[in-house]
Amino acid sequence: MAERRAFAQKISRTVAAEVRKQISGQYSGSPQLLKNLNIVGNISHHTTVPLTEAVDPVDLEDYLITHPLAVDSGPLRDLIEFPPDDIEVVYSPRDCRTLVSAVPEESEMDPHVRDCIRSYTEDWAVVIRKYHKLGTGFNPNTLDKQKERQKGLPKQVFESDEGPDGSNYQDEQDDLKRRSMSIDDTPRGSWACSIFDLKNSLPDALLPNLLDRTPNEEIDRQNDDQRKSNRHKELFALHPSPDEEEPIERLSVPDVPKEHFGQRLLVKCLSLKFEIEIEPIFASLALYDVKEKKKISENFYFDLNSEQMKGLLRPHVPPAAITTLARSAIFSITYPSQDVFLVIKLEKVLQQGDIGECAEPYMIFKEADASKNKEKLEKLKSQADQFCQRLGKYRMPFAWTAIHLMNIVSSAGSLERDSTEVEISTGERKGSWSERRNSSIVGRRSLERTTSGDDACNLTSFRPATLTVTNFFKQEGDRLSDEDLYKFLADMRRPSSVLRRLRPITAQLKIDISPAPENPHYCLTPELLQVKLYPDSRVRPTREILEFPARDVYVPNTTYRSE
Repeated sequence: MAERRAFAQKISRTVAAEVRKQISGQYSGSPQLLKNLNIVGNISHHTTVPLTEAVDPVDLEDYLITHPLAVDSGPLRDLIEFPPDDIEVVYSPRDCRTLVSAVPEESEMDPHVRDCIRSYTEDWAVVIRKYHKLGTGFNPNTLDKQKERQKGLPKQVFESDEGPDGSNYQDEQDDLKRRSMSIDDTPRGSWACSIFDLKNSLPDALLPNLLDRTPNEEIDRQNDDQRKSNRHKELFALHPSPDEEEPIERLSVPDVPKEHFGQRLLVKCLSLKFEIEIEPIFASLALYDVKEKKKISENFYFDLNSEQMKGLLRPHVPPAAITTLARSAIFSITYPSQDVFLVIKLEKVLQQGDIGECAEPYMIFKEADASKNKEKLEKLKSQADQFCQRLGKYRMPFAWTAIHLMNIVSSAGSLERDSTEVEISTGERKGSWSERRNSSIVGRRSLERTTSGDDACNLTSFRPATLTVTNFFKQEGDRLSDEDLYKFLADMRRPSSVLRRLRPITAQLKIDISPAPENPHYCLTPELLQVKLYPDSRVRPTREILEFPARDVYVPNTTYRSE
């Protein structure tokens, strides 16, 4: 066996596995938990850190107070320190548009619910930033302002942008030819050629006061004056704004939140008459968007029955409150389009038999034949009285119709008179949408179908119109589904045979359509709360109808509403 060398004899033969086994036997914990080891020769002392010990986080505010930033006083100190008077908090009172707040009382509420409710009643805390316009996030350079600034600027023309003028260009070419002809006789690079070039060259303009001894302060002053002469007052603002694809952070100041309203439309229901009057008929209005296939408003129920017909329901219907007597409604449309329809549905008291049998008298009897069919009409009235006495609380669908809203609005807005009278018929003949001006104009002309656009969908500037709906569609089946309704509404916009299969019921419904005033009197919210400017509570009110927007509206909810 070869003899080991001297340096190899000092190498320990202990392998790593034996070392780990030895350490794990001496310490029950992990080696990473040993923090303070005092090793002198052999291991004499060790300390372990328990796993359950919690480390307190650093208090940042306390650290900043105890370790203030050392800022040397100098001319640029204001650029480093945060200005103490930058932020100002102002409390603005919250406006309540109703006479009574919709928020319930806080006496019997949980603390958590009470805090949530106060978000609808507390004043607005408005944070005003005094130096906001000096920050990088503020960009006042809009496209309109850029165009306004560039109006008085002179147009800069460079030599590369100028095209060669015909006469001047020809003179320069002739001059070059004359020079080249005289130079050809002289060898290029010779002393004579240099003399020739020197004689034919134009002298440079002399620099005045070039060799004068001028102080540096005077030179700086002259340069400063030259820079200020004809200088635009907003020079850096002329630089074009960055592309919208890579915008920088914008810190725009938000407006105070307020209740959202779309374009508002006032609908007044005037009268509802049939060929025969034997029982009370109830009506409702709602807005539908055919393209989005959504109902975009809640129902507005109104009662146009005579006092005689209302008397048939007195045993079942309690005395009506003033809030239920509204015949005018304000609809809000956030996304007006050519696909919005005003759908009118009629209901009657529930009675025995099929819907077709119940609607048959309204389709066969005429007002002119009332004397001939007096006995039959008396029998129908007697049957209706019996059903009202027995089933006066219950309703059944009866008929429906629809109005293409934007056709009426655009046609009324294009007329010269202050008000129009429009007759709408949903019969079998083509050209069902027709209009009739006031009695001074005789005849009818079909309404022109308007194309979609912002001007055609404007509900704030058209002239008021009086509509007369002459025909209704008989209800087919126990219920008119939304899918069937959307199909019928789509067929109303183009010639189709689908509507011809529906049996019409002759009636006459008169309504007024006009832009809603900004502050209407005697108005009720969807929660039946009186809006301010409500002088007399006994006057028939106007109802605000809750909107269901066709698409999302990104505004904060600032009004308490109990769903």
